[in-house]
Amino acid sequence: MQTYLWVCLILFLAGFTQGMSGFGAVLVSIPLLSLILDIKVVIPLAALAAEVITLIVLVQLRHHLEWKKICPLIISSIPGIAAGVYFLKKVDQSIIHIILGTTLIIYSMYSLFSKRPLKGIRAGWAYFFGFLGGCMGGAFSASGPPVIVYTSLSSWSKDQIKVTLQGYFILSGFFVIAGQATGGLTTVEVLRLFAASIPVLALGTYVGSFFYGMIPETGYRRIILIMLAVLGLFMAIRT
Repeated sequence: MQTYLWVCLILFLAGFTQGMSGFGAVLVSIPLLSLILDIKVVIPLAALAAEVITLIVLVQLRHHLEWKKICPLIISSIPGIAAGVYFLKKVDQSIIHIILGTTLIIYSMYSLFSKRPLKGIRAGWAYFFGFLGGCMGGAFSASGPPVIVYTSLSSWSKDQIKVTLQGYFILSGFFVIAGQATGGLTTVEVLRLFAASIPVLALGTYVGSFFYGMIPETGYRRIILIMLAVLGLFMAIRT
């Protein structure tokens, strides 16, 4: 019973985080859940929880959804996944984690303190960042950072940024869940914990979305950059 309560609390925090910022559910859930559950349970449970959270946010912002923004990211991520799987076999993961984590920290800190006005990034760069996201997804099951960087460089509104991330995450998450189920990772225990936590996931996501509505455009971009810095620090320290 105590374990279940901790799982609910952690998944509430995961829902709150992504409801407010548009990403971060996995960043919150995996390290905390791994303190109380076996990692073989944590990974598929976090993937299922993130998919529900993403779906809720996507429905909330569906009027801002533009598939033309998401399709280049998804299309280019497919060959990136294959490349990532190859690098996973050939390259030391710890080195890549340190380089990527450091890069995210430097980029976030520079963007937070830079006084240069945001001009936006050309749409063609979506293919490059989508490919990088696929590489990270194939190698580390973490496709988010490059796509988050791409959206933070855009001149879109905060609603467009958030819903584009959800569109990308929900499609990539589907393939991750399908792969885990095929590989036998989605066990009865995972499904039991997931089903019992759905109300808490929904509540956390709606509470996070409530606070999201209070955040101005400039404040939202700062939140993205701060969370990217935290993500980079987490990747470097975990290594």
